[in-house]
Amino acid sequence: MTIAAALLPRRQRAIILAAGFALLAGVGVYALRSAAPTAPFVEYPLRDPQDTPVAIAAAADGSIWFTIDRADAIGRLRGQRLERLPIPGRNFEPIGLAIAADGSAWYTDSAAGAVVRITPSGEASKFALEGPITRLARLAMAPDGSAWFADATGLGITQLKNGSFKRHETATADDGPYGVAVSAAGVVWASLQRSSKLVRIAPDGAMATIELPRRGANPTDVAVGSDGSVWFLEFRGNRLGRLKEGKFSEFAVGEQNVGLSGLAIAADGAVWFGMVRSSSLGRLRDGRLATYKLPRDKARPYSVAVDPDGNVWYADISGYVGMLPARAALAP
Repeated sequence: MTIAAALLPRRQRAIILAAGFALLAGVGVYALRSAAPTAPFVEYPLRDPQDTPVAIAAAADGSIWFTIDRADAIGRLRGQRLERLPIPGRNFEPIGLAIAADGSAWYTDSAAGAVVRITPSGEASKFALEGPITRLARLAMAPDGSAWFADATGLGITQLKNGSFKRHETATADDGPYGVAVSAAGVVWASLQRSSKLVRIAPDGAMATIELPRRGANPTDVAVGSDGSVWFLEFRGNRLGRLKEGKFSEFAVGEQNVGLSGLAIAADGAVWFGMVRSSSLGRLRDGRLATYKLPRDKARPYSVAVDPDGNVWYADISGYVGMLPARAALAP
């Protein structure tokens, strides 16, 4: 089953990439749940009711970028003003998005089998892969300026640097690569959903796979903390996982499957994630879990990001871009 089929109603069900394709080796840590705080969300509805924001990323200058499924534009929010920047062709399932150090946005275009770069001024460049590409997943930028992304068709994790692609194939064609993150030291981490593994690619290209202790966890999004810890969502396990200093821990989110999707780490070390089925954001900080109910019962926060000021942003596939202000995000 896919994330689309498992999480999303009707129109959204067909638009998002496949994601279905502990008893732990370290110390299992379960989050203590705090009362749901009242949060002053700010939301921006997209003008076209057919627009579906999918991925979201925050630039260093405070602008917020987001991809729009089946649209010939990419979205940007600057100074509380929504913008649509034209892109080459109509995108499809654009769930990979990241911002480079120069402020340019990089995103995956599954329909074109390509990765696209768009500058702050709106100039776009397309880098097409060879061969039949049907689905691309998350994307991350490395310190050296290269873009890394998951090829969910099955080939593995690919690097785009200076206009050239370099593939890092996983053990089998059915691993289902999805999430990608890059540490400050240039180490690439990725998730393999179907085989429930993590991938580590060193700066010299050496690749290793690490099997998760929980079978059938279906890891999706990945993020790396400032302390080098690797966080990941266990879509089937309904948990957050962490790999730190070679030991696994996990944090239970709830008894019901809340539909975990989207992962970001704030400067204060808080781990933020979307809860699509419960129309909420979640925060894990210092072992305590807090949930923030979104203003609308039909909200579907698919991707999350934290901007330089500590505001938490989310792409809501029901047609909104939303934000939890830093004062609420940082509160106990």
